[in-house]
Order: sequence, then structure tokens, then C-alpha cells
Amino acid sequence: MRYMILIYADPANEPAWGTPAFDAWVAGYGSLNAKLAADGIPASGSGLQGVGTATSVRLRGGKVETMDGPFAETKEHLGGYYVIDVPDLDAALRYAALVPSAAFGTVEVRPVVENTVV
Repeated sequence: MRYMILIYADPANEPAWGTPAFDAWVAGYGSLNAKLAADGIPASGSGLQGVGTATSVRLRGGKVETMDGPFAETKEHLGGYYVIDVPDLDAALRYAALVPSAAFGTVEVRPVVENTVV
């Protein structure tokens, strides 16, 4: 079953770029990627650019509305994601616990709806 791992964090709590803590944080993602590959877990994902680059879209009364930034005003921002294919939720949670941002943010795990037509 496929699960999406959504990575949320307050950018103010992330390690500063160019510091040893930042390098360790990035290396943690490399370690997670290597573990997924070594365990034979099909995975895809990516980090996302900052919320300042986001555009939100809504349809209201038949009209398309766009606005700069994310829809929700929160301190934690969606910073990246993985989609993994594992046997069950317990396995997905084990991998989610390895996400380095879990140490200062929130990692959400959700099943992907299968067999949908887009």
C-alpha cells in the first residue's frame, strides 16, 4: 500500500544553512533515502520551495481565484514529502519516524487512495 509522508516544520526552527547542524540535517535525509533503497521500498518525493513561492487556487461561484502564498496561515509549512509503498501503516510509521524534520516539526502519514482515475 502506498502512503504519503508529509513533512511540516516551522522554518524558524530549521537548522541554519551552512552550519554543521544543517549539514547533519541534510545528511539525515540522505540516510533515510539510502535506507529506503536498501530495504527495497519503492519511494519518491522531494523537498518544496518556500511558501513565498506558493500560489493557492480556489473556485468560488464559478470563478477561479488565485492568491499568493499558502491557503492556511500556520507556523508549520509543508516542506516536502515522500510517497512510499510498504505493507501497512506500521511500516509507514517506522519510516516516517526517520524523517529528520520530525525532531522539530510534524510528519503526517496518510494512505494514498488507489485505483482512482484522474
